[in-house]
Amino acid sequence: MSQTPKRPPPPAHVQQEARRKFLRSILLGGVAVGGALAGWLPMARAHDLRLRPPGAIAEDEFLAACIKCGQCVQVCPVEAIILADIGDGFGMGAPHIAARDQACDFSCDAVQCILACPTGALTHELSKKEEVRMGVARLDKPDTCLARQGLGFKGAARGAGYLGLHRYEAVDRWKPILVADHPYDLELCDLCVRECPIEGAIALVPLSTDPTDKRRTPEIRQNCVGCGMCEMICPTEPASIVIESRAEWRRS
Repeated sequence: MSQTPKRPPPPAHVQQEARRKFLRSILLGGVAVGGALAGWLPMARAHDLRLRPPGAIAEDEFLAACIKCGQCVQVCPVEAIILADIGDGFGMGAPHIAARDQACDFSCDAVQCILACPTGALTHELSKKEEVRMGVARLDKPDTCLARQGLGFKGAARGAGYLGLHRYEAVDRWKPILVADHPYDLELCDLCVRECPIEGAIALVPLSTDPTDKRRTPEIRQNCVGCGMCEMICPTEPASIVIESRAEWRRS
């Protein structure tokens, strides 16, 4: 019985090309999986919501409606709005605010970012307070709050090197200036109340009934819109007060 002859191995250049194709397929597969994970990862950590500009609709609808055009970024007078990077997956390129770095001072006339939005991702319907609410402030670290310790504050709120901007009514409401250029000398720290742009959104209330007790605690009121000014201006590091994105006000 004759034996089937063995097929000779393919030439070296053919083997090399086969290996290259194999490696390319692995690389492309990894890129595809990585891209998918980059998109789904933010959904897996839904608790870590970005602080969206005023008037942002519900998060899923916002990400679907926003075309990442950057119009809101361009019109913000204090440059509070930035675009997300690749780490945000499906949210890459979507606008958000990092309040500790630069808050929305909420004092621009007609809420310019909403007027600039071409898709309705930032709603133009301003008849209801909840439609412009970005979140709600929360006293995150009460033990470090200067007012709760009965302490004052003197100097630049965030240090001389801080580059954050604010439009001070007493200076020029039309022109933002560096927070570092506006030093304070306060017997009792009330920066979160003093610089809040929404009247009555936050107040300092006594910690005891003793009239000699200087200690006060920040109390968040229902008309807080979560603009982030209190988090930005807080002189403690890290901030004693922070913004919960997309949160609703609740009585404490």
